[in-house]
Amino acid sequence: MMNFIKYICLMLLLWGVNLSSFSHPTNLRCEYLSDPLGIDTPFPRLTWLLDDTEYGAKQLAYRILISTEQEKLKSGQIDIWDTGRVPSEDMLIVYNGKALKPFTKYYWQVYVWDKNNKELHSDVATFETGMMSLGNWKGAWISDGHGLDGHSKHVKQAPYFRKVFNLSKPVDEARAYIAVAGLYELYINGKKVSDHRLDPMFTRFDRRNLYVTYDVTSYLQSGDNAIGVVLGNGWYNHQSMAVWFFDRAPWRDRPAFCMDMRITYADGSKETISTGKDWKTSFGPIVFNSIYTAEHYDARYEQPGWNTIHFSDSKWKNVLFRDAPSQNIVSQQLHPIRNVERIVPKRVTKINDMTYLFDFGKNIAGVTELKIEGQKGMEIRVKHGEMLGEDGRLDMRQIEAHYRPKDDKDPFQTDIYTLKGDEVETFMPLFNYKGFQYAEVTADRPITLTVDNLTAWFMHNDVPVTGHIETSNPLINKIWEATNTAYLSNLFVRGEKRCVSKFGRSENI
Repeated sequence: MMNFIKYICLMLLLWGVNLSSFSHPTNLRCEYLSDPLGIDTPFPRLTWLLDDTEYGAKQLAYRILISTEQEKLKSGQIDIWDTGRVPSEDMLIVYNGKALKPFTKYYWQVYVWDKNNKELHSDVATFETGMMSLGNWKGAWISDGHGLDGHSKHVKQAPYFRKVFNLSKPVDEARAYIAVAGLYELYINGKKVSDHRLDPMFTRFDRRNLYVTYDVTSYLQSGDNAIGVVLGNGWYNHQSMAVWFFDRAPWRDRPAFCMDMRITYADGSKETISTGKDWKTSFGPIVFNSIYTAEHYDARYEQPGWNTIHFSDSKWKNVLFRDAPSQNIVSQQLHPIRNVERIVPKRVTKINDMTYLFDFGKNIAGVTELKIEGQKGMEIRVKHGEMLGEDGRLDMRQIEAHYRPKDDKDPFQTDIYTLKGDEVETFMPLFNYKGFQYAEVTADRPITLTVDNLTAWFMHNDVPVTGHIETSNPLINKIWEATNTAYLSNLFVRGEKRCVSKFGRSENI
């Protein structure tokens, strides 16, 4: 059968049939992302690939078409940018059409001419602009207070925030724009918005801050709705001490955030729900969090339903206004960090009645997820590490050398979970990641654990796979896998800004 197919292909070539007839421009990207939201730059970079399997394939020319409506694009009513036919092999073009407007979706398409001067066209792609300017923000920067009422950068508990609002008309679409000094998790009506982890990325917070854009249309409901936000310290308020002295960073302060939710109703009218004095705040079960060391969670302080409309926040406090950390607040445009791979333990070793060692089989960056049942007040410590000592226990000496604790309240790479009791409980830290292959779980009383009690999550920026290497040599394959895993384990990208001119010149800022 295979020889027959080869014979048919050869005959088609000899007869002059163009096998590239199904070729077309593909993989359209704006700022290297597929159909992105929240584009901030006035001159975004547009890229594509030519899907052409013909020998010697090349692009002779391109044409880019951009409109504000897909129907206009299809009918040839190009109201934003039409490059015309441009003789060029370039597949990265900096936008140079009409001035882009904020909060606007643009539809674009690429035509190319292949080496045979045949015209090919792509499917339609989109990009949607974000704030575009600091002046378009309506929300205020809020926090749970700092300084005068004691909620300073030294307070350990994570702050929780909530607001209830009403939607009286059918919603066509809604976008949430949230800028945070620190880290955050966003909830609407009790559901976590998106699967991102550790947003936003690290920046020099007193010079630049990032916001993230979400499509939250599906999270909303008619009538009352509730927004919930919990903030983590991240690199903004580094409370752990190490040789890099992030605890002395000039930008340090209590985490704060600003948020606008822009709602477009079915009748075309618009409304913005923003952060302001009508938000409420309280503490919760996250009693300590450090991007560098770990997270401490006391389930006895949980407030069930805190991010839903049915929760009573009469005991919650009013928020306080804060100055923005900087006057440079721009969109985060990159592949987000996610829980990419779930890893079950290869083996579990009982050390004694209160301690078990979990081996996940490979060294990763990420977190563990604990599933446990026990008495109220039981304390579980999950210590993460990369090496074992001669006694079979975790050996932390190589990485602990960089740590400078002032007491024993913040053990390195050790999550601490306190049970509320009477049910199976699940815990995964929100604002932290570690490097580890092994996890040593210790309870403050005798306990029985199995492989079902602890799972590892490999976390990193969820970049698309562009290639794979597999050889006939098992050693080479293992070296490639280890190298790729090491690369991904360090892929927690900082927020880098590239300033792009309309002429395509760029530089890092």
